[in-house]
Amino acid sequence: MPSVLTAQYGDDRRMAETGGRVLAGNAVERLPSGGVDDAPTERLSGAARGVRAILARHRQLLLDVAAVAIAAFDVWFWFAPDAKVYNYALSIVAVAAVALRRRFPFAVVLLTVPGFLAGMAQLAAMIALGTLARRKLLSTQTYIAAGLVWFSRFFLWPPEEFLALDWKSHVHNAIYGCIVAGMPIAIGLLAHAREQLSARIAELAESRERERMLHAHAVRADERARLAREMHDVVSHQVSLIAMQAGALRMAAADPDAQQVAGTIRMLSTRTLDELRQLVSVLRTTSGDDSPQPRIEDLPQLLASSGLPAALTVLGPVDDLPASISGAVYRTVQEALTNVRKHAGGAATSVQIRADSDELHVEIRNDPPLAPHECATLPSGGHGLVGLRERAALLDGKFEAGPCDDGGFLVSVTFPLARTLD
Repeated sequence: MPSVLTAQYGDDRRMAETGGRVLAGNAVERLPSGGVDDAPTERLSGAARGVRAILARHRQLLLDVAAVAIAAFDVWFWFAPDAKVYNYALSIVAVAAVALRRRFPFAVVLLTVPGFLAGMAQLAAMIALGTLARRKLLSTQTYIAAGLVWFSRFFLWPPEEFLALDWKSHVHNAIYGCIVAGMPIAIGLLAHAREQLSARIAELAESRERERMLHAHAVRADERARLAREMHDVVSHQVSLIAMQAGALRMAAADPDAQQVAGTIRMLSTRTLDELRQLVSVLRTTSGDDSPQPRIEDLPQLLASSGLPAALTVLGPVDDLPASISGAVYRTVQEALTNVRKHAGGAATSVQIRADSDELHVEIRNDPPLAPHECATLPSGGHGLVGLRERAALLDGKFEAGPCDDGGFLVSVTFPLARTLD
């Protein structure tokens, strides 16, 4: 059952009462099939929404047409065979003036008063007075217009008929004139109050949505800080031990090859600690953009220290890429090289980056492993490719990964660019 806010202000105001976004999906928005004459309810609701949208766009025009039609019907209803020509002329002018009541509310009241006083356009004058009260509230113009409408109802035209009435009829006409002049003012003030209330409800809904978003940001910041502490306490400690043990092995080993391997392990451990510090600093910030992140320019150093026979090819300008895309390319290549070491036994790898006018294409392709029986020795959590796909999706990119026909593996990602490359 729709709430009062939903029924009055439509679906766009639903989050004013829920405090969040409304789930959109088949399970929430789609109604059960059925309807009148075997017509689907979803189709009927779509047609109803279309009609409601058309009415909303042309609401003022429809109201103006309705006001003019009501005023014209009032003149036709009180048609008098013995009326003079000027009575009809003043009434027609009053009815036509109703169409301009939004732009010139006080002038329209002045135009409708003669048609009410010496004609048959009572509703035209009342509609004009209500519009004036809605626009100007209880201003001087509203009081003057109310007095003129009251006088038009109190005074009878021609004057001979007015003078022929007794005092009881004058009192009755005065009271009825107060009703005729007071009711449009009351309706106009009520409509204005409703508009103000609607605006305040919309402001409260927006304020509540901002408050909900701020609360979500605060919760996210606390979670990021907790993750940063855990990464610093656990991962940093383990990697530090690896770097220390590698340094000790380098000093104690007599074999030059062992010393070189130990040095490589220590260098990689040190670099991992540096990147971990950057990641921890990012998690501790709100925006996540305060710390320098690796870019495409750092890929040659990454490939040189990977221990793989890897080749890098860059086609097109990539110096002015956004930091988010450049960092995503670096992380994609880094994860792909890690997977080659884990699952392809250090097979030859080629990295190609091609920058077009509106897209950036990245391909990492490795050859078949030389010793397949030695490729599954390192542990794997199975989350690397999933993380790359999610990272590409955050930047509206397309990610593909899969085996090649020759037994190798291909990782491909395409990022859209929001600027034109020179």
